[in-house]
Amino acid sequence: MHIQPKAGAALAQLNGPVVETPRLILRQWRSTDIAPYTAMLSDPGTARFITVDGKPVTDEMTGWRHTVVMAGHWAVHGAGMFAVEEKHTGKFIGRVGPWFPPAWPDFEIGWGITRQAQGMGYASEAARAAIDWAFANFEIAQVIHCIDRENAASQGVARRLGAEKQKEIELFGQVADMWVTTCDAWTRSKN
Repeated sequence: MHIQPKAGAALAQLNGPVVETPRLILRQWRSTDIAPYTAMLSDPGTARFITVDGKPVTDEMTGWRHTVVMAGHWAVHGAGMFAVEEKHTGKFIGRVGPWFPPAWPDFEIGWGITRQAQGMGYASEAARAAIDWAFANFEIAQVIHCIDRENAASQGVARRLGAEKQKEIELFGQVADMWVTTCDAWTRSKN
């Protein structure tokens, strides 16, 4: 359900940053992202690595909840995963960016791309932009990437970003690898 506000209504609005890459726009979440994000999370192969329980989202309400968690991270922390869209189509293709809820191992830059947009280099392109944005805006020495040990595609993205696997961690009762990109190494790679 999408309810239209009255003309001139004073409603809260997040006017967060917009980051552009050659092919992508990283932006704030919109109500129009709920359906494509729900569809993305309904794919078993995608959900396996990015939902808390590893199970696909099967209903509209759960998809809505996942979307408002992404938008709410921005409202609570001033930063969060960006909604990602293709520039040439305006189509939602995933989420990429900062993630640091309570008790998280460190300041993460994570990624999740729709099945249809995987294999096109979008995750690496968006993650590079998100890492640049994070290091430019936060006093942090590193960003992490929490990656399931069976997620070969995300491990490949981490390698392309120059991240190094540092240790095993436990996330939601599962073993994962923590990959690290230090600010010093990132800065050196840009020169």
